[in-house]
Amino acid sequence: MTTDTTIRWGIIGPGRIAQTFADGVAHSRSGKLVAIASRNPGKPGLGDGFPGARIVDGYEALLADKEVDAIYIATPHTGHAEWAIKAIRAGKHVLVEKPIALSAFDAEAIYYEAKKAGVFAGEAFMYRVHPQTAKLIELVKSGIIGDLRIIRSSFGFNMGKVSPEHRLFANDMAGGGILDVGGYPVSMARLIAGAASGKPFLDPDKVSGVGHLGQTGVDEWASAILKFPNNVIAEVSCSIMANQDNTLRIIGSEGRIEVADFWFASGHKGGVGKIQVIKGGETQTVEVKEERWLYSFEVDAAGDAIRAGQKEFAYPGIGWADSIGNLRVLDQWRASIGLEYGVEKAAKRTKNIAGATVTKGNSIPKRSIPGISKPASLVTLGFEFFPNFAAASLTLDAFYEAGGNAFDTAYVYGGGKTESIFGDWHTSRNVPREEIVLIGKGAHSPLCYPDMIAKQLDQSLNRLKTDYVDIYFMHRDNTDVPVGEFVDAMDAEVKAGRIRGIFGGSNWTRARFDEAIAYAEKNGKTAPAALSNNFSLAEMLDPIWAGCVAASDDEWKAWLNAKQIPNFAWSSQGRGFFTDRAGRDKRDDEELVRVWYSDRNFGRRDRAIELAQKLGRNPIHIALAYVVAQPFPVIPLIGPRTVAELEDSLSALDIKLTPEQVKWLEG
Repeated sequence: MTTDTTIRWGIIGPGRIAQTFADGVAHSRSGKLVAIASRNPGKPGLGDGFPGARIVDGYEALLADKEVDAIYIATPHTGHAEWAIKAIRAGKHVLVEKPIALSAFDAEAIYYEAKKAGVFAGEAFMYRVHPQTAKLIELVKSGIIGDLRIIRSSFGFNMGKVSPEHRLFANDMAGGGILDVGGYPVSMARLIAGAASGKPFLDPDKVSGVGHLGQTGVDEWASAILKFPNNVIAEVSCSIMANQDNTLRIIGSEGRIEVADFWFASGHKGGVGKIQVIKGGETQTVEVKEERWLYSFEVDAAGDAIRAGQKEFAYPGIGWADSIGNLRVLDQWRASIGLEYGVEKAAKRTKNIAGATVTKGNSIPKRSIPGISKPASLVTLGFEFFPNFAAASLTLDAFYEAGGNAFDTAYVYGGGKTESIFGDWHTSRNVPREEIVLIGKGAHSPLCYPDMIAKQLDQSLNRLKTDYVDIYFMHRDNTDVPVGEFVDAMDAEVKAGRIRGIFGGSNWTRARFDEAIAYAEKNGKTAPAALSNNFSLAEMLDPIWAGCVAASDDEWKAWLNAKQIPNFAWSSQGRGFFTDRAGRDKRDDEELVRVWYSDRNFGRRDRAIELAQKLGRNPIHIALAYVVAQPFPVIPLIGPRTVAELEDSLSALDIKLTPEQVKWLEG
């Protein structure tokens, strides 16, 4: 950084919005534009919109430029996450044109990278740091229009005709209105709803969207209703093929506030912004005069944060949580209308989020599992929580790149979605099938019958894009059916080569499992050799779901130790019991209270907290280390929802608890 603490900016993607940002830098008090990167540096007139800036040949060259402190990323949406992460890993601060990424999942990955690298990262919503917006918030908080009831906001324009080659109409370029301009009314609605509750922003608890998908597969016009926890309703709309009035209306119990083109504030080059307050047929105009250029505010807000050593905007309500929350709404809006971009599907998304080939890592320890011919990672990844391939691939990639090779799927998860995601993932990444330890499960209630196994496995293997699983579990038990019929059905799949390792029961009792083994031995069948029951430092008091079985009590542990049956343990970290949200005085989570709250479990939690403090870790890490440290094989199933959660869980694998510590934790 220069000695006068001026922030030296570089730009990736020298298009129209980049030139607008360059104007903002030129009229800022904190920044200077020193370089722009282009893949076509010899293009005539390229530097005209960026006076005084060097033209750098290629984006990678800008990342390596020591004269650049911060990078503004102005590529099309589809390049935002990749180049943000590459810039962060190069040690650069980043400001990314909105939307910062295609989804909230991608945005979380960007901000996690910035946290690890210790650099600033922000999303460029220029209007959020303008004085007009601050005045608007002040008026709402003042109660001048009474209690807030309804917010209406639109951002729509008409391109006139469909041009498939234009980025706004290109599905593979994430075109359409929702991502291009829909974020503005959503962002403002969340800001105003938050102001009414005295918060920097508020996330809706319900989003319901509709829209029209045109011939190129993008949303040409769309609307959504947002319902907030404080009972405020927002109606938002956007369009690329329909002119709208683009007026923000904030409706209260005693009047309303209106602002035309709120994102334009006092104007690109400064001027007078107007906020109209309408009450009882009278209109009061509140003027916000501002001579500074519109985009200079975000340049200075980012510059101030960088100079203060902050990782996100200090300005209220535009930090990481707000940015991610905004994209979550856009994700739900898109899901409501069935809009998924081609670049989010496996055929096009063949690299990791940073644009690199996915390669096998080795940092996760491996273990041998009886009956499995290849070593398996110490933990197994579950990923049934993700809505689509793009979201799940972030965690799948990161797990494999860390050395993970064991994956948990089931016929019922997401109606088959999880199996399809995994099939798309390992084929699009060209992951050798022989390296994977793949778990399949079937015959869940109410279809828990022996004849379901083959039928469901047919569909599972098709979705998984493989001809076998390594481990197969009956997902539930049906004690009305003789256990031998289930053993026969699974033995047939072993002989057919569709189960090439071991099989067993998920949520089976000891008595039923012993009976199945005895039947197999008596009749010359393959015996069940694995379990998938709950196992955790916190004992499950009441089943989370009907038919669930926990194997955490003393009798179960004695049986597992004697049999040495591998248990692929679900909810191995107590589903949040070992986090801050599970304190004795926090009883707002019905499941936590019903399933885990007991004096014995709280004693174990207290000891986990104590040991974590001694080791400089978190209680959740101790809970996972406890499971791995058992004298019998327990393979935890982990279900992180973000890469940050994944890496946090994996960090616990270097904790080696002694038998004495294990016994002490149990109390």
